[in-house]
This record gives sequence, structure tokens and C-alpha cells, in this order.
Amino acid sequence: MKIRQVLDEVLESIQPDREYEKDIFEKLNVIIKNVNKGQKRIKAILGGSGAKGTWLRTFDADIFVLFDYKKYKDKSDRLPDILERILRKKFRKIIRLHGSRDYFQIKQGDFTFEIVPILRIQKAEQAKNITDVSPLHSKWVLKHKKKINEIKLTKQFCQANNVYGAESYIRGFSGYVCEILAVYYGSFLNLARNAAKWDSKVVIDAGRYYRGKDVFKLVNTSKLVSPLVVIDPVQKDRNAAAALSIGKFDVFKNAAKKFLKNPSKEFFARKNMDMAFLKEKSGGNILIRAKATPLGGKIDVVGGKLLKIYEFLVAGLKKHGFSMIRSDWEWDKKNDSIMYFLLDKKPLSRTVQIEGPPIKIKQHAEHFRKIHKKTFAKNGKIFAIGQREFVKPEDLMKKLVKDEFVRERCSSIRLEVV
Repeated sequence: MKIRQVLDEVLESIQPDREYEKDIFEKLNVIIKNVNKGQKRIKAILGGSGAKGTWLRTFDADIFVLFDYKKYKDKSDRLPDILERILRKKFRKIIRLHGSRDYFQIKQGDFTFEIVPILRIQKAEQAKNITDVSPLHSKWVLKHKKKINEIKLTKQFCQANNVYGAESYIRGFSGYVCEILAVYYGSFLNLARNAAKWDSKVVIDAGRYYRGKDVFKLVNTSKLVSPLVVIDPVQKDRNAAAALSIGKFDVFKNAAKKFLKNPSKEFFARKNMDMAFLKEKSGGNILIRAKATPLGGKIDVVGGKLLKIYEFLVAGLKKHGFSMIRSDWEWDKKNDSIMYFLLDKKPLSRTVQIEGPPIKIKQHAEHFRKIHKKTFAKNGKIFAIGQREFVKPEDLMKKLVKDEFVRERCSSIRLEVV
């Protein structure tokens, strides 16, 4: 299948259902009108991907509540409290969530709407909180309406390859960064072609603030530590991709290379982590899936704890000599976190070679000999042969998930093995 045909078919499949979208907007408008009723210096508007027209087939909708800058600029930290009083008078049930500035959730049927208090600003320099700049981001994206479909392809590609989201426990590509990249390169395909050749330090300056000048001499270097530097087109001293990790950067690059080599809709398909799908993809190797029920609390904190569990399990498997073919994890902020580990089916030997200190460090070498019965020298070091504690990864995993480190970071965790 030709690459353009693949992209056209993907684009058609990810467009929101018309009736679904209509239902969302009707409910959004009711909430917006309700919030605005009786208010003079506070105004609710559609925000996020809904305002930009960049949302995909499934989405949660954002509502920004703009507070008059002159009146509220010195009360930035009180905006959530003021908004909460307004919302509680008009809606039966709201949920307050913690963030850089607290925000709220309202559920209407199957839909969840997030309501975010922000200052109405005209330029980024006036912002008291990063969320204040969001409407300026929307305005910039809307200047490039012709690239909306390319933005959608970019977002879907990132979601499918599990690199979407700038949260601290994900450290991937934010929706805004996806939008900037698609606009800068002109199309998803051109983005993929360039991403396949990215080196370790790439600068994207869509606003053309620096025009070839050395960004690393002009911008605070603490903001430029990420492998991809994306200059915010509405805030020239901000790296919009500052949260991006090297790991997610590399995953995106490699996925782009593979897609260009063998174009397929599979690169845009969200990976189903149920056992039937994973078993089908395991190729007869050992597959272990862990389902962790998160604790309550701030989203970033909860997600960070789940990430720590995943990293702990990966490190434990590697430490005991198990060969990892692939591993990954996901959490949708609503249900259990899913973690999977695909391991080489080749069994480990009952014995393991234990590396000791250099022979020339006599005191340490002698101590090593006292601990281990059978020792030998090789390449200037002393080694011993010991018995493995675990030869099956599932046995090790059963021990690891009972560890206090895991137990104190989730409500419960369950294993499934194929």
C-alpha cells in the first residue's frame, strides 16, 4: 500500500464521529452558558484541542474560564477557590483536581469535562501560570488551519507508539508540541522523514525568532536539556519540549524509520494490552502482564508512583539475568495501569558466574574467596560460580510484586503469565 493511501485511510479512521461530536458540543455549550450566566469579568470558553479542532475520535473536552487580568492578576493563586464557589452554585457534583493551578471536572453522562481557571492575557509575559498561555497556543494553531489533518496524524502516531503526553511520568510529546512539529514541517510525512534523521540535539523554531542564530547561547541552557528543543512560537524563551525524555525521543525516531521503511496503518493503531493481543504478539516467548491498581492523589504523583513500580520490575528482571525483548506500560488516569514484559523463552542455567574484585586488591579478593567456595581468576579479576535464586522470570516477579517498594506505591497488583 502506498504511503499516501495509508495516511488517507488513517485520517478517515481517526476523525470524530459527527453525532458524537455534536453531542459533545451541545453539552459543552450548556456548561459554558451556565458558568457565564450572571458573570461580568469572568468568561468561560471552549479550550484545548476542541478550540483548535485537533481532537481525535475519542477525547475529553476542556473549558477555560477566563478571569479579567486587571482585576485578578494579583489573585492568581485564588482563582481555583473563586471558580469553585461559582461552580458549586451551578452544578450538583464537581471534582477538584490538583495541578500547577487547581482545576475541576464535571461529568455529564459518559463525558468528562475539565474546567480550568486562567487569567485572560494578551501576551505570554503576563502569565502567572503556564495554563494562562493556553488560549495563545490555540490562536497560533488556528492560524494554520490547513495543517489540522497533519496535526491529527501526528497526535495519533504519538498515541499509538506510547510517546504522547508531557506529564512527568510519561515525558513524551505534548499535544502542543505535536501541533508545532506538524506546522513546522508542513505535514506528518515530512515530519517522519526528518525525525528519522534527527541527531541528539535538534532545534525547532517555528516562530523564526532566532533565524539560524545559536539558540544555546541566547536562551537559558537549563531550558534546553531535552534532546529536542521546540521554541514555543508564542513564548520565545520557552522550550515547549522541555519535558521530553531521551527514551521517548528515540522511540519516536525509530517508529518513524520503521513506518517509512514499511508503511502500514499498524503504526497508528493504539496497542491493545489485553492478554489475547499480547499473547498473539509474543511469538512463543514468555509474557508477563502486571495490573496495578493506583492509589488516590494528584495525577502526576500517582503516575510517578506507577512509573517507579514499572522501573523497579524491569530493573529486577535484568539484574537476575533475564533477557528482555520488550516491555512497556500505560495508564489512562481512570483504570488500572497495565505493564507487560516480554522475555526470551530460553531458560537460564542453574548456575551463574559472579564477578568479584581485581586480584591485585588482595584484601577484597581474599574476602570474596571466603564468601564463595569455588573461585577462579580471569582477566585480572576473581570470579565465582553460584546458584541462581530464580531460573523462571515468573517466580522472580511473584517475589518482586510483594516487595514493600511496590506495595507502598499502589493499592494492589496482580500478575498474569503466558
